[in-house]
Amino acid sequence: MNYRSLFLGATLGCATSLNAQTPQARFELEEVVVRAEPAPSLTVPPLAEVRAEIAQTPGGAEVIDSETYRKGRAGTLADALQMAPGVYVQPRFGAEEARLSIRGSGIQRTFHGRGIQLLQDGVPINLADGGFDFQSIEPLAARYIEVFRGANALEYGATTLGGAINFISQTGHTAPPLGLRFSAGSFGTIHAQAASGLVHGPLDVYLSLSHFSMDGFREHSQQNSQRLFFNLGYRITPELETRFYFTWLQTDSELPGNLTKEQLEADPRQPARSLTKMFDVVDSNWKRDYSLFRLANKTTWQRDDHRLTLSTFWTQKDLDHPILYVIDQYSNDFGLNLRYDYTGDLFGQKNRFTLGFLPTYGVIQDNRYANDLGNRGLKIADNEQIATNLNFYVEDTFYFLPKAAVVLGTQVTWAERRNRDHFPATLANPDNSDVQEWWGFSPKLGLLWEITQEAQAFINISRSFEPPSFGELTATAGGLPGLVDLRAQTATTLEIGTRGKAGRFQWDLAWYHAWIDHELMEYEVLPGLTQTVNAGRTIHQGVEAALDITLFDGLLERDKEAKRDRIAYRQVYLWNGFRFDNDAVYGNNELPGIPEHYTRAELMYEHPSGFYAGPNVEWSATKTPVDSANTLYADPYALLGFKIGYRSERGFSVFVEAKNLTDKRYAATTGVISQATPFNGNQFLPGDGRGLYGGIEWRW
Repeated sequence: MNYRSLFLGATLGCATSLNAQTPQARFELEEVVVRAEPAPSLTVPPLAEVRAEIAQTPGGAEVIDSETYRKGRAGTLADALQMAPGVYVQPRFGAEEARLSIRGSGIQRTFHGRGIQLLQDGVPINLADGGFDFQSIEPLAARYIEVFRGANALEYGATTLGGAINFISQTGHTAPPLGLRFSAGSFGTIHAQAASGLVHGPLDVYLSLSHFSMDGFREHSQQNSQRLFFNLGYRITPELETRFYFTWLQTDSELPGNLTKEQLEADPRQPARSLTKMFDVVDSNWKRDYSLFRLANKTTWQRDDHRLTLSTFWTQKDLDHPILYVIDQYSNDFGLNLRYDYTGDLFGQKNRFTLGFLPTYGVIQDNRYANDLGNRGLKIADNEQIATNLNFYVEDTFYFLPKAAVVLGTQVTWAERRNRDHFPATLANPDNSDVQEWWGFSPKLGLLWEITQEAQAFINISRSFEPPSFGELTATAGGLPGLVDLRAQTATTLEIGTRGKAGRFQWDLAWYHAWIDHELMEYEVLPGLTQTVNAGRTIHQGVEAALDITLFDGLLERDKEAKRDRIAYRQVYLWNGFRFDNDAVYGNNELPGIPEHYTRAELMYEHPSGFYAGPNVEWSATKTPVDSANTLYADPYALLGFKIGYRSERGFSVFVEAKNLTDKRYAATTGVISQATPFNGNQFLPGDGRGLYGGIEWRW
């Protein structure tokens, strides 16, 4: 007999009889939704993770969510970094070209960039000699931006006084499948972007194609740029991911030149004019056009607390740059960054260790011609310029107490700049081949105290090291007489500060004092011709402050369980106390080029639905010296703006932004000279007049 069958039959029979006699009980369970979220990228860390890491930095550091600047024009680097604490950035003529400085880095570089390490996902954007171009960046293609001020950028191999700015790309994991953005405004400004991010199994891809153009506020200041940014990531195993980056851009920029103070006040729209055609920017068609092609790869392996990253890049650039003479450059730059991170405990205490090696190598074919009304005339120079850098860096953050850490780090750097003169040698033009090299040792010591879970205090002392780029080494007259003998710029910087949030307040505050030796100072000796020298001792000291206060909340949206509307006040303030230190010629004069007191602020109403509106102000509070003798000054100014819009995570977003509502005439930035004379007063670059911009964005 099958007892198992008999038992089951009896049981089913009893159950049937019971169900026939009593109502069937019913239970309703809550719906449970299970989503398989893709694992975050190993090569591009998520924003929350980066914010947590930056909170462990014993010094000035910040991360900027791209959503904050996408609420406005977002056409230039100045738009993206305008509310970043410690960063001074001003467009030179309303365009992408700007003066960018942190703690007075490259204070007298009046063209392109120097003194800051620019990176894309930790991979250097700078050329091997240290210079960089602003047009190489598309802020709309970034998910967020890391800003490390001074030696706080040591973990990225940055040795300079200014530190590093790292643009972290969108990926298929972070970007919507389709995003379209179009904005337009005053002075013929158009900025458009089409972008897409997709994930398929272990593969993700992001593509951004953008266009930026403007007629310009001033005559002869048209800009036109097209950029393609593409990255493709592949998760080989759960512990290993590789990502390829491809960048292509074509940018054309007319240069309107500098004005005298009287010309600026009379008509800020005019270009620099001259009775001599070779000095006239319009007749000689001064401009800066270049194309750039860049390939890079970042491969990351991570297991438990160990992370190993190898980044490699190759950049090819073709420059056509008519000014007083025509600069024709074709360059290739190569480099890699091998970095190891360990975040496990040490002696039973929390610890973070970083070790890296960053070599870069670049070759520039530099030909120069007479400017024949914008065309290439007689060839006057033919040089091959080679830059080589080897940089070893190590840093450790050790928590000797649960809430207190000591940070030790150092960098050892070797740099070489080599010039090979291929122009036929004559008595008037001898062979100007030359080679210079520099060694740098840059230690760092810091302390970090976590006052609360959301607030820290810090102090650090560090060294910085900056060899000159070819822009500083090349002498004036069309590349003659070759390289100028220069020493590397070094500095010792003390920094004290705090950052965090408590209740309605969020802050970032740092004071620093830098003792600088052999500062690279650039002077204009003739119109369009500059010369760099090593100054004696100089002092850079200042305050970097950012504040975000919720003044009122719950005005219209009072639900305590939901996110409430609010009126927020935001401000960034810079005190730039830069001066000579008992110089034999200039005593304790102010260093020219950057205002001593500079503020940006906004008062914004924000609703949880995505609506926002409010005024903003930019204020340069004191006159700014143009020359080291402190005899010529740019006037202080205040600009009023207003922004209104609606922003959503998906669907449509829209904004309208007004700038310089009072149509103030002012110098956005200036050139720098040693001594003002009646012949070199054309040092002023006018800022844009009243402008209105609007845009619409759709994300699926």
